[in-house]
Amino acid sequence: MRVALVHDWLTGMRGGEAVLSEIARFFPGAPIYTLFHRPGAITGELTNHPIRTSFLQKLTGGGRWYRGLLSLMHYGVAAFDLEGYELVISSSHCVAKGIIPPPGAVHLCYCHTPMRYLWDQREEYLRRMNPLLRPLVRAKLEDLRAWDVVSAARVDHFIANSQLVAKRIERYWRRRAEVVPPPIEVDFFSPGDTREDYLLMVAALVPYKRVDVGMAVAERLGKPLHIVGEGPLGSRLRRVAGPRVRFLRHLDAAELREQFRRAALLLVPNVEDFGMVAVEALACGTPVVGLAASGTADAVRGGVHGELAADGSVTAIAAACEKVMSRDWDRTVLRQRAESYSRQRFRQRFGFLLERHVPGYRQA
Repeated sequence: MRVALVHDWLTGMRGGEAVLSEIARFFPGAPIYTLFHRPGAITGELTNHPIRTSFLQKLTGGGRWYRGLLSLMHYGVAAFDLEGYELVISSSHCVAKGIIPPPGAVHLCYCHTPMRYLWDQREEYLRRMNPLLRPLVRAKLEDLRAWDVVSAARVDHFIANSQLVAKRIERYWRRRAEVVPPPIEVDFFSPGDTREDYLLMVAALVPYKRVDVGMAVAERLGKPLHIVGEGPLGSRLRRVAGPRVRFLRHLDAAELREQFRRAALLLVPNVEDFGMVAVEALACGTPVVGLAASGTADAVRGGVHGELAADGSVTAIAAACEKVMSRDWDRTVLRQRAESYSRQRFRQRFGFLLERHVPGYRQA
């Protein structure tokens, strides 16, 4: 069976690339079609697959500057020639699901989320723009919305990473999706022996992660806050941070694991599509505070694995943190929850899905 894999862009190893890597293991040597590729940015299984980039690659300085090309990305993905492939699997949080499969091919899409800037976070993105440009950008986003809906019809079967994303797929595209949670390195992330009194956030320093809200929660509780992550808001957040806030920027995997092990709790004050870091924290025996309306709620049951705030206010989140810090947590229970999201469980779930939806496919 000839198989093609499609991914939005390969410029680093994040959650989407972890999912793609596990999917790629099912199909050794299958080519990966992607809009942009930054050489040296991928590791592990993905390096065993030929990478085929779009005509937009030449505009990105070797895959370094690409976000300004949003209005051209759907043209780039539609231009891929997939003639002769019998199975196409797209891994999409932007435009990858819009590839045009050849006649008779099965197209499965693992959707990390519909495009945020077109749907649930569109108004937030527009508010941060120059007011003079907003009408033009709004009109362009409306055009992209129409393309986004139409291109969803090219997918035979959608797979979502969480119940929240499955609901978005149904709301925006009127399509049903099966939920297959992403794979987590639970063998690496494991409990330690020391617990300290600080709150932990692991997040890119971008607006939708609501790091400022996490800082306000820690200030209200009078607790130290460690923030692991980098991003465009870094300078501004450091200027307004109190003395108890510690910015750790980028840590290697072992250093991050130690932060999880020692933290009193992981704080996730934003709506996550799924939230892989929450499962990593649980694997280290650390409870999680998140939002009830977030993908975090797939992995975290309130009162069992942490607490879920009813809304995103500082008051509600701080109250949830106080409840978590007022009791002892059984690390074994938290760890067992994380183990249900292991790489092995992902392979089982995804393999069963392939058997159901791909004619003639059987797991080895």
